[in-house]
Amino acid sequence: MKNTDANINVKEADSLYIAHTYKRFPVEIVSGKGAMLKDDEGKEYVDMGAGVAVNTFGVCDEEWISAVTEQLGKCQHTSNLFYSEPCVRLAKTLCERTGMKKVFFSNSGAEANECAIKAAREYGVTKKGPEYFNIITLENSFHGRSLATLSATGQPAYHTHFGPMTPGFIHTPANDCAALEKNVSENKVCAIMFELVQGEGGVKALTKEFVAKIAELAEKYDILMIDDEVQCGNGRTGKLYAYMHFGIKPDIISTAKGIGAGLPIGATMFGEKTADIYQPGMHGATFGGNPVCAAGANNVLARLTDEFLEDVTKKSEYIVKELTGAKGIKSIAGMGLMLGLETDKENTEIVSAAREKGVLLLTAKNKVRLIPPLCITFEELEKAIKVIKEVCA
Repeated sequence: MKNTDANINVKEADSLYIAHTYKRFPVEIVSGKGAMLKDDEGKEYVDMGAGVAVNTFGVCDEEWISAVTEQLGKCQHTSNLFYSEPCVRLAKTLCERTGMKKVFFSNSGAEANECAIKAAREYGVTKKGPEYFNIITLENSFHGRSLATLSATGQPAYHTHFGPMTPGFIHTPANDCAALEKNVSENKVCAIMFELVQGEGGVKALTKEFVAKIAELAEKYDILMIDDEVQCGNGRTGKLYAYMHFGIKPDIISTAKGIGAGLPIGATMFGEKTADIYQPGMHGATFGGNPVCAAGANNVLARLTDEFLEDVTKKSEYIVKELTGAKGIKSIAGMGLMLGLETDKENTEIVSAAREKGVLLLTAKNKVRLIPPLCITFEELEKAIKVIKEVCA
């Protein structure tokens, strides 16, 4: 359908001018409010994807817009050669709420993870020797699409066409304590990098036993724990960050997506061991800590209160209760509002059928993925769950 204001057919122009890296759904989103989206033909949808866990408070959130536009009216960008109040305020809040000591800001999850990887290598090389650059990551993990984060990603399918991979990454099975200990003891390792809920890997949470083993080995061998919370952080699991469910204290935490709620921002947080690894000139990001993105993130964090997060948990419990044992649904995995459904039918078939009925779902591996805006109402969830049951049956 033509957008007459701009005299352009969006779908045709997309095919002509945008690199074909995405297999788009046949829908053009033009507006919305909260967890409800509207396409170019006026059809409404319940959004169960939140821009892949980005739109924490959905779309057109007035508080977030106000915070962002107020900063836009002051200064949209300086550079990291100058001080910036929104950036400093955001770092202060993150440190106070996590107990971490320093923060580096970038523009995406991949960049936040690159920063973490470089810091870990510096730690290993400086503390133990030049051969201690290896990082253990998990099979089925996803850490980004730059060459280093792609190499860290424990899914060979993503490596096709782009070899050779960056050396220094050892993949071990998730939730296999014996294999993890073997890999740590037999290699010169500086860090273990993990997602507490593997998002792109099928929405699979690590077990508490396995996470405890990571912490045990990190202490025993003096290696770092790098907690990738790009997707599972910022309230998505019902805690501010997912590690808070597991009783551990990571040395480095990376995050992005939901902290910006629609604007590009990544953050790498450093604990006691890693706070002073970076010195001037060792790392940088042109737009890192951008005042407009930081203003939006400050608004997000201020609203992720304990009371709000308790509500996220209640919504999760509602979804799990309603879908457990439903016809056509084999199992439900994940945490909080980051859930994966294993279904009898192909997940792509379910996503397509749900879209026709006004519910936007995502996939992850062979599962149907539910990662709605955290602000979604119970009424909107009820509509979505009804459709999910219908199309799965």
